[in-house]
Amino acid sequence: MGVSRYNSEGYPDPTTYGALSNIENEMKAARAYRPIVYVCSPFSGNVEENTANARKYCRFAVEHGYIPIAPHLLYPQFLNDNDPVERELGLHFGNVLMSHCAEVWVFGETISTGMDTEIRRAKRKNYRLRYFNSTLEEVPDIKCRKGET
Repeated sequence: MGVSRYNSEGYPDPTTYGALSNIENEMKAARAYRPIVYVCSPFSGNVEENTANARKYCRFAVEHGYIPIAPHLLYPQFLNDNDPVERELGLHFGNVLMSHCAEVWVFGETISTGMDTEIRRAKRKNYRLRYFNSTLEEVPDIKCRKGET
């Protein structure tokens, strides 16, 4: 539909038209570009709770203007995480996806073995890492106990 150049009485209104056009263009630009973020959070252990948390973390990313990638929500749908060969395949797929992301977001207070591997890779590749606690507050660095999940 667009913005009209005329006011409600039919007179040209270039100031309002310019302002509303700028707002409309900014909204279109915001919808057009969303950076991709890699969601790093526990999966193994309490799978049901960790899956619910990963969904919450992805929703958080969407609400903040990002496209989340959470391989631990996707690949266990058809790969067996208990089979070492298939688990490694899923981790490899995740690494490939990570290389296409603008940032890696690490969630929670506990770092699982799989998360530790992802974080070390992200650091080695100089990817931007951001850490969030389980209540979705950004923290300067993760305060966690490695390997508890």
